[in-house]
Amino acid sequence: MGWLLLLVVLFAPALVFSALWAVFPSADEPPRWRVALAIRLERLAGRLRRHKEPVYDPFATLRVQERLGVVADHVRALELDPRTFARAERIIASQLAYDQLLAEACHLAGVEVEQRVKGDPAERFREEVELASRGWTW
Repeated sequence: MGWLLLLVVLFAPALVFSALWAVFPSADEPPRWRVALAIRLERLAGRLRRHKEPVYDPFATLRVQERLGVVADHVRALELDPRTFARAERIIASQLAYDQLLAEACHLAGVEVEQRVKGDPAERFREEVELASRGWTW
């Protein structure tokens, strides 16, 4: 019983003073009410910013433009060389790759891509005209 009384007498004031010390913020940390208010304001701002326009990386746009130019030059070179082995298959594969790059470019530029048959020249032309009207070059 004596030990218990000694422990209570020694540790009770330490517990009371440490609880009071935790209530008052130090000079390095902001008051708790400010932290709680900042968290609530961030949540509210996050709800209000839901309809924000996406921001695209300009280097991704540049990469797609560069790849479009390379693939377009490759298709032109295949069409001009009549002695290429498996020429038709290479042209078709290159045009499909070009169409995929056009679809990615349209996505970056905000152009709607219509669902058509793969390799449709009319859709390819429409996408090229839309991209050119938005300032894309390749």
